[in-house]
Amino acid sequence: MRVTPRASRTVITGMIGNGTDTMLKIALAAPSVVGKANEELIAYFAGIFGVARSQMEVVAGKQSKNKVIRIKAKSADEIAAALARFFPDNRPWLP
Repeated sequence: MRVTPRASRTVITGMIGNGTDTMLKIALAAPSVVGKANEELIAYFAGIFGVARSQMEVVAGKQSKNKVIRIKAKSADEIAAALARFFPDNRPWLP
């Protein structure tokens, strides 16, 4: 996913790419200092996916705008279903 820190609120703003190369675009209310943006990202997605923060981690891009997160307690189908709420007419991450 690609994050933009210091937004007015934390929200999914769209998608970049097509198919399996698709990335979410996320606006984060937190600044990009001392892990605050990563903490905000984890808290936001923990709420969306209904998991504890401890079940999520940033596995790549901890100091970058491009990040990869791991959600330990959900299957790929469960994650896709949760994200579909934000894109009801278009699910570009599906082949």
